[in-house]
Amino acid sequence: MSLLRNKVIVVTGSSSGIGRAIASSCAEQEAVLALHHLGISETEEDVRALKESLPPVLLDGKAVEHLIIGIDLTSDDAADTIIDQTVSAFGRVDALVNNAGICTFSPATSVTKPLLQRHIDVNYTATYLLTQAATQQMIQQRTGGSIVSISSITAVMGHSNLTHYAGTKAAVLGMSKSMAVEFGKHNIRYNCILPGTIQTDMNAAHLAAARTRDLDEALVPLGRLGEPGDVAGVAVFLASDLAKYVNGEQILVDGGAAINYQ
Repeated sequence: MSLLRNKVIVVTGSSSGIGRAIASSCAEQEAVLALHHLGISETEEDVRALKESLPPVLLDGKAVEHLIIGIDLTSDDAADTIIDQTVSAFGRVDALVNNAGICTFSPATSVTKPLLQRHIDVNYTATYLLTQAATQQMIQQRTGGSIVSISSITAVMGHSNLTHYAGTKAAVLGMSKSMAVEFGKHNIRYNCILPGTIQTDMNAAHLAAARTRDLDEALVPLGRLGEPGDVAGVAVFLASDLAKYVNGEQILVDGGAAINYQ
């Protein structure tokens, strides 16, 4: 059974990490993808290599190629560009995965206004505007849709050195719940995934210290840190019709770390 056959899905930040795993997992379920990346040579090379690794795909019975879109999400026209190019290529947007984001570790007393603003611009404002554009398209289509946003465990639980990041991820969570209420009448679903510690390039430096890694692993009842594929499976579920009555929810993907009060 292919969970995403004939679904057109936009995945932001698909060149690496969680986004790449989500794109790959969606492709395995026969989704047609708009693969977004930052728009620089390095990310373009990565996403082209990803595209070449994906299996052939059909849309409404016709062979198509996955679309690559390179653009900085903080640019003024990014949201409209991504949705317009996807619709131009495939005729519709069935799901959006808001994955792209940044995370710079810094003590709260050392966070500068530019650093704070950069996290707001990338993690929240860009996510809001793309969600807005996708929502408008889905309303116009009258076919409903699914919008999955990658928030963070820090949206609901504290973490030192991530106060600026946590605030943006809490904002994504609040936005998604409110959108779920406002646009549920159009059969558009908005849900968030809250990853715990997932091993990616973003936190590689943080986890490089053996003590830090050991402490993080000790918190997880499953006994290991997460992998990008652990998040990808949940994203596939939320984008699929298996989750057609799941709306406004937050799903922790943390191996049980949040319930381990010891």
